[in-house]
Amino acid sequence: MSDLGQEQNPASSGNLVGVILLGQLGLSVVIAALFWGIYGRVFGYSALLGGLTCVIPNGFLALRLVVPRRDAGPGGLVRAAYIGELGKLALTVLIFSLVFTLVRPLAAGALFAGFIAAQLVTFSGFLIRDKSQQEVKRAENGE
Repeated sequence: MSDLGQEQNPASSGNLVGVILLGQLGLSVVIAALFWGIYGRVFGYSALLGGLTCVIPNGFLALRLVVPRRDAGPGGLVRAAYIGELGKLALTVLIFSLVFTLVRPLAAGALFAGFIAAQLVTFSGFLIRDKSQQEVKRAENGE
């Protein structure tokens, strides 16, 4: 497969990460709009803040894993993953703390609904990767 083909493959690590992050952001906006339309402004921005509380730390982790490192070997990747996960956890706690202390009024149920919905988008990455791998196997087998 050519380099160009791999760049267009949705299951390549950089593209897949971008697709998942955009999916999380898109779903967060859609859920916020639905909550806003059905329950009102407070529920809408609370759901959006919940989604952003998921997307921002995941973006940090994604950058840690995708950006080239000095140590390109497996040790460097593991180190980047540990730092990325710790940073993701710290950012999540920080953002939730800021939201709960600074945002008034706040609909906690909508906040957590937005957060959980955005988290669930991550599972779609497994489906995208699996589907892409099946297509590659079919192409290799001449099907």
